[in-house]
Amino acid sequence: MMTNPTGRLTQGQFSFLPELTDAEIALQVDYGLGKGYAWSVEYSDDPHPRNTYWEMYGMPMFDIRVPLPEGADPARERPVAGSDAAVVLAALNECRRTFPNHYIRLMAFDSTRGVESIAMSFIVNRPAREPGFGLARQEAAGRTMRYTVVSYATARPEGERD
Repeated sequence: MMTNPTGRLTQGQFSFLPELTDAEIALQVDYGLGKGYAWSVEYSDDPHPRNTYWEMYGMPMFDIRVPLPEGADPARERPVAGSDAAVVLAALNECRRTFPNHYIRLMAFDSTRGVESIAMSFIVNRPAREPGFGLARQEAAGRTMRYTVVSYATARPEGERD
């Protein structure tokens, strides 16, 4: 994770592209549903690179499925793309209203191998001001320097941040 020259946080897929529209987000959700992924909405005001566990908004949406082709055997065929991603977008928009000044990301989990693993992750909402990161130096034994990435967002307690 790093910030690009425009100062935007780059984390997850599509981070160097312009903000995705809701229609583009719906296409990505449909793609993931077509692959059998489960979606979740997460938010955070501390996007530190080591902060991989953001707050989950609601429950993971494991039960959303896209329709199978007419007469298909569910045990043998995967769902087709093109479903209605309205459930995921409704949860996303509710999270945007509740936490307008937070980072919000969508996560898609692939559980087809029996182990849940993230298959897609991308930021869909950013605060108006992205404070960025600093580099803290600490001297150690024998002229060794240790470096730590510090999120400027954590300079104030949670709930008082921008």
